[in-house]
Amino acid sequence: MMYQGIRISGFGGQGVISAGILLAQAGLLEGRNVSWFPAYGAEMRGGTANCSVVVASDAVSSPVVSRPDTVIVMNEPSLAKFEPLVKPGGLLIINSSLVNSQPKRTDIRIVAVPCNAIAEGLGTVKAANMVALGAFAGATGAVSVEAIAKALPKVFKRAKPEMLELNVAALKKGAAAAK
Repeated sequence: MMYQGIRISGFGGQGVISAGILLAQAGLLEGRNVSWFPAYGAEMRGGTANCSVVVASDAVSSPVVSRPDTVIVMNEPSLAKFEPLVKPGGLLIINSSLVNSQPKRTDIRIVAVPCNAIAEGLGTVKAANMVALGAFAGATGAVSVEAIAKALPKVFKRAKPEMLELNVAALKKGAAAAK
């Protein structure tokens, strides 16, 4: 049985919620059972945002992921809030462009990826969430980069072809950075 409970967290405007939707859609494309559950802070843009995603081979019993297998943190406050929740032996993916603190846990795997810097190198910081998803795919294999790429036009129906291409490049760079 394959089960991956994921929490993605950052501030509003970083694409945390859309990254979760994209991850769930990619899981569906690979024939998995999925759930997606968003949570917002008091403010939207600039406030905190996180979502829970489950990708599983069997039925998903709850969309809430209280002890995630993987946590992706896109900003400093998210590290403090979500690092303690990662299951022992789990994975913590850190956007090292914005997170300066070092994780305290020694019983988890830590992958630091400069998501913002990689995205800026591609032309827009808005692709940092795609770099993080690529890192997740590369580090876990729970979904493939190809499935996420196929999900892009399904989730972002109005996106221009060049933006979809940029997002695919960001996914690939994130996957490479995580290995």
